[in-house]
Amino acid sequence: MSRVSGKPYFVYVLWSEIGRRFYIGISEDVSHRIMQHNQGLSRWTARYKPWILVYQEAQADYRSARLRENELKRQKGGDGLCRLTGLDRRRFEGHSPQSGS
Repeated sequence: MSRVSGKPYFVYVLWSEIGRRFYIGISEDVSHRIMQHNQGLSRWTARYKPWILVYQEAQADYRSARLRENELKRQKGGDGLCRLTGLDRRRFEGHSPQSGS
């Protein structure tokens, strides 16, 4: 839970069909964060919008969320990411195995 809001943190995975890549992040409010990504407010994600949410999971606190985010990012968007999240690799066929930060 967030020390400030009392809400859990979420690890989320976005997919850009245009960029053929994933973006992995953490937030207390995933819907609001996706809106920011799609409005171009995040420098890295602005060039690959629109983004769609393909996965999210709640974490008890910021530290746990950060550890899980880093675990997923280490997979570089490859088969390991799909294995750890349960995402169906066929859904992203032809995607270059790259991941954003």
